[in-house]
Amino acid sequence: MLEKKADGVLAGKVAIVTGGGTGIGRSISELFAKEGAAVVVAGRRQGPLDEVAEEISGAACSTDVSREPDVVNLFKSCCDSYGGLDVLVNNAGVIGPIADASQMNMGGWDEVMAINVRGVILCTKYAIPLMKERGGGSIINVSSISGLRGYPQRSAYVATKFAVNGITESVAQEVGIDNIRVNAICPGAVHGDLMENVIERRVRVEGRSREEIIASSYTDTAALRRWVESDEVAQLTLFLASDASSAITGQLLRIDAGRM
Repeated sequence: MLEKKADGVLAGKVAIVTGGGTGIGRSISELFAKEGAAVVVAGRRQGPLDEVAEEISGAACSTDVSREPDVVNLFKSCCDSYGGLDVLVNNAGVIGPIADASQMNMGGWDEVMAINVRGVILCTKYAIPLMKERGGGSIINVSSISGLRGYPQRSAYVATKFAVNGITESVAQEVGIDNIRVNAICPGAVHGDLMENVIERRVRVEGRSREEIIASSYTDTAALRRWVESDEVAQLTLFLASDASSAITGQLLRIDAGRM
């Protein structure tokens, strides 16, 4: 069982973390809880959610963020459990098809758009009224450096992250008057299962070795010559959730080990 800090920087705050059962989402959920927040973890697989919720003494809510009834239930469950909402982390996402545009699987295209883009705006839609009731809040969208420039064979994923960055900048202008801040973090290659899936698909599509792809596309192209770790992404997310970033909104913050 995770031990919470009584004087943590998120003490007394309530947070929802989508995609909170694994990877970056799990690291964020654990750090938020350690820093005093009551955390609701949301995602499509109940097993990992229950495991994290038990570890952090939080709540789990099975949610497909692309489905509005699921999102409505998520925010209702959060209010029923903890009485309101202060922080939303839109982290749920899928990698989508890895293919040239001429070979695009449109079913895969529609799925990545539904989860990565529709899911972000749906959760934002229902978070804003709750944050207004609390006198403010922080919305943090987990984007990617793929939302800052294009990459071959990744047009589906790239398109979603460009959209997330546009949503971030637009909504920040809408809700700043309500003391709600909206920012996006743009990780580079984060060590973990999601990147392993990307690499496996690239090996099949490109016919290159795993080691060659990792070196040429991820580690050797970073100034620090390494992966980003999920715990490092969680620390940046914590900063944006906390009062330490009280004057920061509408920003796209890279965390990529100096990827070129």
